[in-house]
Amino acid sequence: MQLQKMFDLHGKVALVTGGGRGIGKFIATGLAEAGADLVIASRKTNNLEAAAREIKDAFGVRVLAVTCDLAREEDIARLVDTALAEYGRVDILVNNAGATWGAPTLDFPPERWDQLFNVNVRGVWLLTQKVARVMKDQGGGNIINISSIMGFRGSEEMVHPAVPYNSTKAAINALTMNLAVKLAPYGIRVNAIAPGFFRTDMMGYIEKPEFKEQYEALMKMIPLGRVGAIDDMKGVAVFLASDASAYMTGHVLVNDGGYLAK
Repeated sequence: MQLQKMFDLHGKVALVTGGGRGIGKFIATGLAEAGADLVIASRKTNNLEAAAREIKDAFGVRVLAVTCDLAREEDIARLVDTALAEYGRVDILVNNAGATWGAPTLDFPPERWDQLFNVNVRGVWLLTQKVARVMKDQGGGNIINISSIMGFRGSEEMVHPAVPYNSTKAAINALTMNLAVKLAPYGIRVNAIAPGFFRTDMMGYIEKPEFKEQYEALMKMIPLGRVGAIDDMKGVAVFLASDASAYMTGHVLVNDGGYLAK
């Protein structure tokens, strides 16, 4: 197979959760640029519909926007049913949507702990299970989970006061490897991306003048000396979604500018 064709996603349908902004939008943009038609899902309808229009206008692919809360099983079922009604198949699933919530560790409320696990782990599992059934029937597919470098390490209270978040992402790493083994007989590959610090709406505050001290401290922790941008995520996502990574499954690909290596 020619190298260019290995990265070609024309004729594929990709479902991306959390696709209205941030890393999810970066990934959706890359998949569309490679030729895939999209279903993008998010809780926030305005961001979702704006992203759908932008991507469709830029690349001429079909883009379906579906409002979905991964903490609600009925929303997950409706998302999959809507995707199948529109396209008849799902070739690529990107489990990007997630939640975080901060509070001092010794006072962290159990209901918020449950909320983070319900979205970041349980919701990912329920959606993956439904889509994997579809992929099995159609002869294969490709699942990409979005983890985090925080799934590999602890974090200081002042930097990241959200004690369950790291644990949810560690669970995603383990789920990725486990499902890669269990779904391989059906021709379904399962990998993950563990991003570091990227320039998103959520992280945008760090580059404001009043956070100069924190920003400079962060840059010292990243060997490449910068936060990630859209192109840094697009290429990695297309690689994992395409035949270019056909022999890879069960892998968690760290994409962090060298942060974990330091």
